[in-house]
Amino acid sequence: MYVIVVGGGRVGYYLAKALLDEGHEVLILEKAAAIASIVSDELGSICVRGDGCEATTLASVGTNRADMLIAVTGDDEDNLVACQVAKHMFNVPRTVARIRNPKNENIFKTLGIDVIVNTTNLILESIEEEVPTHTLTHLRDIRDKGLGIVEVKIPPDAPTIGKPIRELSLPEGSVLSLVIRKARKPIVPSGATILEAEDQIIAVTSHESEEALRAALSGQ
Repeated sequence: MYVIVVGGGRVGYYLAKALLDEGHEVLILEKAAAIASIVSDELGSICVRGDGCEATTLASVGTNRADMLIAVTGDDEDNLVACQVAKHMFNVPRTVARIRNPKNENIFKTLGIDVIVNTTNLILESIEEEVPTHTLTHLRDIRDKGLGIVEVKIPPDAPTIGKPIRELSLPEGSVLSLVIRKARKPIVPSGATILEAEDQIIAVTSHESEEALRAALSGQ
C-alpha cells in the first residue's frame, strides 16, 4: 500500500517508521527544511520537502496512485486542506486527519474526511479509563451516522443495580449490545437482563444521547 504522510514531526516520523516496518511504501511531505533534513537523515529518501496542501506538490509525489493520505501536521486547517485536495483532486480512496481542537471535528466529518483522530479526546479517554468515578467512555464513532460506540460502567453503588433493563428509561435509538462481567462470559443483553455492580455495557447511541444513556444506566 502506498501511503503519503503529510507532516514530518514526531507523529509523522514514528507513524512512517511503523508503516515502513510493516512493508508499506511510504512518503513523507514536510515543508520545514530543518525537519525534512532530520527525517531524511533518519529514514532516507522517503521524505520530500514540500507543502502537502498544494496540488502541485501532491502531484509531484504521485498522489494519484496513493492508497491513503494521512495528514498529521500540528495545524488542523492544513490537515483538512491536504485531505480535501487528495480526495477531490487525486481521488485518494482513504484520508486520515489529525485534529488538535475538538471543536473542529464536526466540520472535518461534514467535509468527508474518512478517519479523524482527535488527539485531545484520545488523551481524555485514557485519563477517564483510570478515573473510577467516570462511568462513560467513548470508544469510537460510526462514520456518517452520527452515532458512537460507548462503554458505560455500572458503579458499585448505582441505584440501577438489581433492575432489569426493560425498566430503565434508555434514550430513544440507543442499543445495548454487550454486557461484560468479571470472570464470566460476555452476554448479549435482553430486556430481562438484571444489571450488576461493575457491569461494563457496550452500547450504540447518538452523540447527543450519550449523557442521557450514562444517566439511565448508572442512575447518576
